[in-house]
Amino acid sequence: MPRYTRVLLLVLCVSLIGECRKHRSRKKRWSAPAGTHKPAKELTPDTVVIVRPGSETRMEDSPLSKKVVDGTKNRKVKTSHLLRIDEHDFTMRPAFAGPAVPVGVDVQVESLDSISEVDMDFTMTLYLRHYWKDERLAFPSATNKSMTFDGRLVKKIWVPDVFFVHSKRSFIHDTTTDNIMLRVFPDGHVLYSLRVTVTAACNMDFSRFPLDSQTCTLELESYAYTDEDLMLYWKSGDESLSTDDRISLSQFLIQKFHTTSRLAFYSSTGWYNRLYINFTLRRHIFFFLLQTYFPATLMVMLSWVSFWIDRRAVPARVSLGITTVLTMSTIITGVNASMPRVSYIKAVDIYLWVSFVFVFLSVLEYAAVNYLTTLRDGKDRKLREKVKEQSQTLPCTCGMPHTKTMMLDGTYSEEDANSLAGYTRASMVAEDISDKQEQMVVHLSLDNESTGTKKKGIRGFRIIQNTHAIDTYSRMIFPGSYILFNLIYWCVYC
Repeated sequence: MPRYTRVLLLVLCVSLIGECRKHRSRKKRWSAPAGTHKPAKELTPDTVVIVRPGSETRMEDSPLSKKVVDGTKNRKVKTSHLLRIDEHDFTMRPAFAGPAVPVGVDVQVESLDSISEVDMDFTMTLYLRHYWKDERLAFPSATNKSMTFDGRLVKKIWVPDVFFVHSKRSFIHDTTTDNIMLRVFPDGHVLYSLRVTVTAACNMDFSRFPLDSQTCTLELESYAYTDEDLMLYWKSGDESLSTDDRISLSQFLIQKFHTTSRLAFYSSTGWYNRLYINFTLRRHIFFFLLQTYFPATLMVMLSWVSFWIDRRAVPARVSLGITTVLTMSTIITGVNASMPRVSYIKAVDIYLWVSFVFVFLSVLEYAAVNYLTTLRDGKDRKLREKVKEQSQTLPCTCGMPHTKTMMLDGTYSEEDANSLAGYTRASMVAEDISDKQEQMVVHLSLDNESTGTKKKGIRGFRIIQNTHAIDTYSRMIFPGSYILFNLIYWCVYC
């Protein structure tokens, strides 16, 4: 009996030992220690990757199936493990201490938001894309498909430090999340795209404003890496810049977009690659014709109306001249308020100030006319008084038949001229007066036999009209000069 008991105990111990060994081998196989990875089995067209929940991934050869499952699409593979981010120092550029990293750039202009003449800048929204190769981000992929990430991965890897030269303000859009895209290819090529709005300075020349064309430039450059570390270039030449056909501005016509590149030198840091986005804008003139040129021209023409107003209507002519001068001053002030304070003369300044001079000269013209009229009226008044005094000493001719006596002071009315139609000149007596003022005593006798000479009776008399000679000349000189100025102006600036 004891012998059988010993045999049974021995068999039981052997079986227990065998079970323990099997359990230990299974545990080693399914729970390998961290950092020990078996080399991946080489994939062949006849290899099938089998993934079972809660079990390891196995590859079995099957002649009946040729489907391959991409390991990069396995949800259990972490991005940091796949791209081996923790295994590299991404604070340094790719190929550190080696040749310069080529970084291709292309830009798609989404909108040209505004052009400010006062601040001399422009605002543009664009898609900025960078292309380079970083072998540290290479990963195995059977289907050679890329992986796309958002902006959270950008902070963990190296990206080019491109900035906008001469920019005043810029920001990356963040609605509903940061507008950043990172695409990594299995061979290590990287596409980095972001949506940016930038406000940059534009040196404008307003010497021909508003008949001008402006060329603005957006400049891109690496901030830290010189041309020995980073080679910045346009990826596809002129085709690297694309624009939306719907881009339009209210005051400008976009004529041309083009790209250039050159080296920029800084005395303290060295040479840098710089990329340029150039675009040419031509200003629409119709707005300024309606708001500036037409009102100024109308004010000048309105000032000419005073030349046809009686020179004795002082309130009418003075108020018209002052109104046109003040209106021209308002137009000039309004135009300059929307322009920067430049130290040179603009084309619109030439037109407005010449128009202002024409308006001001029309006011001076009436001042001269009024002054000369006042002088002549004073002389005529003195002459009439002395003629009246001398007429009291002349012999009376009231008893002479068919004779009329008339005192002439140099001014005739139409009624006086018509009263001479039935008379012929018989004799004229001229008397010298001590103050050398001319007095004429005309004795006219009626000739009953010569009736055919009635219209010739006023042949020797000059009838001075009420309109002054300066007004008559101004009606021709002012319009002719202004028309000549307009012809020269538009021929030079158009």
